[in-house]
Amino acid sequence: MKARRVSRLLFLCCLGYLVILGILAAAAPFVSPADPTRQDLEGRFAPPGTSGHPLGTDGFGRDVLSRIIYGSRSALAVGLISVTIALAIGLLAGLTAGLSGGFLDQTVMLIMDSLLSFPTILLAITVVSILGYGLPQVMIAIGVIYSPVFTRLVRAETKAIKAEGYIESSRALGTPLVKMVAVHFLPNMAGKVIVQCAVTFALSVVIESSLSFLGLGTQPPDPSWGLMLKDARNYVVQAPWLAVFPRLAIALTVLAFNIMGDTASELLNPHYQA
Repeated sequence: MKARRVSRLLFLCCLGYLVILGILAAAAPFVSPADPTRQDLEGRFAPPGTSGHPLGTDGFGRDVLSRIIYGSRSALAVGLISVTIALAIGLLAGLTAGLSGGFLDQTVMLIMDSLLSFPTILLAITVVSILGYGLPQVMIAIGVIYSPVFTRLVRAETKAIKAEGYIESSRALGTPLVKMVAVHFLPNMAGKVIVQCAVTFALSVVIESSLSFLGLGTQPPDPSWGLMLKDARNYVVQAPWLAVFPRLAIALTVLAFNIMGDTASELLNPHYQA
């Protein structure tokens, strides 16, 4: 029981952090101490704790805290949209492959395995280079990249559920396939899919930050955690806070989603014992 309480406490702490982060992102114009793109060259490299700049300023005199708060918008938006895209593709392809079997199953999985054979960041760069630079392109790229993971998961769960006796009974009673999917397949695989969504969300934040760092994601002057790290690389000694705070924001967000995914996996497992 003690282990279960710890897991639930961690889950609630991470959930609370993400809720606060989401509220800050939604209310950014009201809670940010300054305009994240406004430059003040006379106030460059102000250290944390400076009046009006709790986390200091960057090389252009822009408020670091404001840029982190606004940067959370792009991180969370990319995670939400890209996971939705990956989930939609994965559900459609996975259910099709798992329910049909045969040649169609092999064809779908061949396509997905081909996507999985590419290194993640390299495939992301390739997709973004084809679609163009910017946040919408990053969302599509990440959604496509992680769709094979959802496809394999949904296909495996579909095949396992299809072999259950109550599915055969439903077929014998003439239950339409669409109704069986809605009533039996989707609810029974929901737990594992939710866990995968949490893990993929964390990975999406990392990929978005990486692409922005490389200049392929969010474009200046829009704030992004990856762009902030890119700008800070030349001032690590002179102004270390420029790298510390956005890196901390990325680490905490990714850690929160990973812990939520792991904890949800335990709590949703019927065989989990404290």
